[in-house]
Amino acid sequence: MPRGWALPLALAVLSGIGLGANPPPGLAEGVGLALLVALALRWRGAVAGVLTVAWMASAVLIVQGGQLPPGLGGVDLMLEGRLESVVERGRVTRLGVSVERCQPLRSHRLPCRRLNRVRLNAYAPPPMMTGERWRFTVRLRPPGGLANPGAFDYRAWLWREGIQATGYVRQSPAPQRLSAASVDPRQMALALLDHQELPARPGRWLAALTLGASERLSDGDWALLNASGTTHLMVISGLHVSLVAGVVLLLGRGVARLLTPGRWRLAVWPWWLAALGASGYALLAGLEPPALRALIMALVGLWVASGRHAPGPWQGWWLALAVVLLLDPLSAWRPGLWLSFAAVAMLILLWQGRPRPRGIRGWLWGLVRTQLMLAPAMGGAVLLAFERLAPAAPLVNLIAVPLVSGLLVPLGLLGWLLAPLPGVMAACWWLFARLTDGLARLLEAMVARLPLWYPEPGQTLPVALSLLALAMLWGVPGLDRRLRIVATLLLGLVPLLWQAPRLPPGEVEVRVHDVGQGLLVELRTRSYRLLYDTGPRFASGFTPLESLWPGTQAFDMVIVSHDDNDHAGGVATLDALHEVERYLGPPAALPGERVEPCLAGRQWRRDDVDFRLLWPPASAQGLPDNDRSCVLEVTVGDHRLLLSGDLGREHERRLLHEVSGPVSVLLAGHHGSATSSGAELVKALVPRHLVYSVGRHNPFGHPAPEVVRRFRRVGACQWSTGLDGALTFRLGGGELAGPNAARAGIRPGVDCGQLALESP
Repeated sequence: MPRGWALPLALAVLSGIGLGANPPPGLAEGVGLALLVALALRWRGAVAGVLTVAWMASAVLIVQGGQLPPGLGGVDLMLEGRLESVVERGRVTRLGVSVERCQPLRSHRLPCRRLNRVRLNAYAPPPMMTGERWRFTVRLRPPGGLANPGAFDYRAWLWREGIQATGYVRQSPAPQRLSAASVDPRQMALALLDHQELPARPGRWLAALTLGASERLSDGDWALLNASGTTHLMVISGLHVSLVAGVVLLLGRGVARLLTPGRWRLAVWPWWLAALGASGYALLAGLEPPALRALIMALVGLWVASGRHAPGPWQGWWLALAVVLLLDPLSAWRPGLWLSFAAVAMLILLWQGRPRPRGIRGWLWGLVRTQLMLAPAMGGAVLLAFERLAPAAPLVNLIAVPLVSGLLVPLGLLGWLLAPLPGVMAACWWLFARLTDGLARLLEAMVARLPLWYPEPGQTLPVALSLLALAMLWGVPGLDRRLRIVATLLLGLVPLLWQAPRLPPGEVEVRVHDVGQGLLVELRTRSYRLLYDTGPRFASGFTPLESLWPGTQAFDMVIVSHDDNDHAGGVATLDALHEVERYLGPPAALPGERVEPCLAGRQWRRDDVDFRLLWPPASAQGLPDNDRSCVLEVTVGDHRLLLSGDLGREHERRLLHEVSGPVSVLLAGHHGSATSSGAELVKALVPRHLVYSVGRHNPFGHPAPEVVRRFRRVGACQWSTGLDGALTFRLGGGELAGPNAARAGIRPGVDCGQLALESP
């Protein structure tokens, strides 16, 4: 390749991806004009750059344009496609489908021909295998997910995986298999592995390490790997592909030395053999995006190391990045890509310009030094990407990296190579299982002493930047040792001196979490934390609550308004994962002896913030669940918040004897259903801000149009978790500002000084 072209190529690729993701007006015209100018001036490099930008922008735009139109949400579609993945999760089987044909069952609907990939839930389906072709009747919806600060962004994950719709398989008509799966060596290998007498965990880790079957790792495996900072070791990564390439290269050069002793250094075929070995390993792993990325990085690395008309290390780095993004533009949104390239960049920085180690002692010290310097850089990068830090990672990786790369991966691959000799294969994998158990026990012991750390939101950025600065301080050659030591001590003080800001007395932070069609409100004062409801539990067993907070949280009080699943579905998860001092609500829905009934008249004060229960009275025992909802009023200074659960209109009127308007923030009763938010209550409370806690595209039509219009007439600024994501208000301390929305910028709220919109 011409010298110096790798960096411009990578920048052109990145520019095209950025323009495709956020296309400005006149993008096509601008690209066409730039191309004409480059052609007129005969700048071949500029022509190539403009074409690259156009190609990448169009690739991203095609993925965006293929997403399911909103008008097809919730209607019956006939879909044919090949199964890319089949994962059983309790009662639900999750299917990844490569779409070959899609059409609405009713001809007057919009077409869905541009769908390429969808994700489906199937309940009690017939046996299915990856690679089979099926016909389904499905109901889909556009890609979406819950939006909460600091929580997993499912919508972003769908985007970077190229999934253009999600939904479920209709049981009638029943799914129909169109053709069996073609021969797939990877599936055959997994089937062979299933018949081996291996313990469960070593079997899962062997599948992940050698076949890239990371979907076989359990939640417990992922938790242990994340907490110990060893996730990169248990899936197909650049380390493993490079290891295979390196072993094959050494063997090839050894053979060349025997065959041509005088010319073995000039032999080219060992390098090609190493490339073939790395490619075969990545193909065996299914060539999924992580394996493809690792293969490209390994191939470019072989070219750089060969020295034959090869680019330098940094040119190779930019070239590998450009090729990865050219083949898979959506990988630009995958944190793993940037973590991988950051690690390689750090390795180049650490080794470039330094002499090669000599002898075993020199190489061992070089590996230890590299790991110690790489640890803070990767710790800071992971902290920025995932807002967590594994303190055990530097020590664990000193042992785990050579153990996995030097023993576990070779043993696993050797077992596959010797599969025709069952006894030898079993011996290799028996030793693999023993070493895996030992490594797992080591990880568990280290994590018990140094558990995963989740910093406060205000600490994440300063701690991450301090770790990155520390890595650069010791990685850049030529700096004075005394300067490094003094700067290291100063950087070490950052986590100790930096304190996350706390609420002052007389203020309360209210966050209405996005939990779909349900309710979960978190209230914080300076030293007090309360939950109102716990959100739903879905048919798959998943509760949105489990994705909201990292680690173990402590709550002073949890109020469960009533026993419906969309309000009390997360109670069991909350009690299992977190610490709760006291529950208020229906005893049948709550655990343990810390439960007290929710009765009107109870009040308490924390940090100059007043809490008061307005409903239900003691006489409400015979009422339906909704009408026995706990109603909570929170008062701080001139601001008031009212949470009324699913209380109906008839009993709302009785509250008017206890509360009057105006109210600063009101949570719409029963998710904005027409059974709540009666005219008398709306006129009496005149809320400044109104929140509907609803699921996007929910089947109930919440909020009801008449409720939306009712609140519009009194001038309420209306918000919806289904559209805006989680909403965070801060009451007290002066004038009430609008909320922070997790989906900032999509819409500014209805009737908030903008064009009003009605519920569809």
